[in-house]
Amino acid sequence: MYRLKNGGLTENEISSEDRRPNPPQTDPRRVEASANGQQYCPVSFPDIHAALRELTATVTEQKDSIRALETRLKEQQTFILEELNKKNDEMSNLTESQVEELRKENRDREIAFSAALMDSGGGHIGPFTTDITLTYRKVFTNIGEAYNPITGVFTAPLKGAYMFIFSVFGHSNPSNPSAASIMKNGEKVVMAHGYQDQYDVNSSKGVVLILEVGDVVYVRLWSEKWIYDDENNHNTFSGYLLFPLREQELCRK
Repeated sequence: MYRLKNGGLTENEISSEDRRPNPPQTDPRRVEASANGQQYCPVSFPDIHAALRELTATVTEQKDSIRALETRLKEQQTFILEELNKKNDEMSNLTESQVEELRKENRDREIAFSAALMDSGGGHIGPFTTDITLTYRKVFTNIGEAYNPITGVFTAPLKGAYMFIFSVFGHSNPSNPSAASIMKNGEKVVMAHGYQDQYDVNSSKGVVLILEVGDVVYVRLWSEKWIYDDENNHNTFSGYLLFPLREQELCRK
């Protein structure tokens, strides 16, 4: 046994426990995970930083996309506003002559007339040995001045579809019925006819015609037929423009 100098302990006096090597250090989280039957995965701080950098890049990219979309929307809005302003400028720059031309075009499409046979008095018309054109002298309406009350002829001022209506009225007479026809350019189109042994007769017809500019429409009383009219306006002839037609529309028909 040796004793250290200066009152120190000898080698024999050192505790055998003190001579044991220090136990290895244990991570308490690893111990806890093992106790719970779980596998312990240590956290890697560099991986977290990489994930944050990737998330930041994604957010930045989305912000850039949103800014680009906003820019495109603003450009589209600007373009639309510019086009609207151009249209407004074009409308405001119409000259007075152009405005008057548009008004005239609309007025040309206003075509309608209605007339009765006698403007005063009453009596029979017919019978004659040949067909005659009836002249409806009592004019109720003549918008567009396309109907001529002197000749009884309507002349189409505009290419289009027209509606015509006429009526015939007469006293009963076995020898002289009442009959008349709408004519277009000299050809019969439709007829109205009334016949009976006693009492008055009344008939009417209507037709839609496609007319070119200058086409004529009128009513002709048949030969050996008669009609009667007075202040009650039994016999009338009317017509009006339904709508104008362009050349290609007529070709399709």
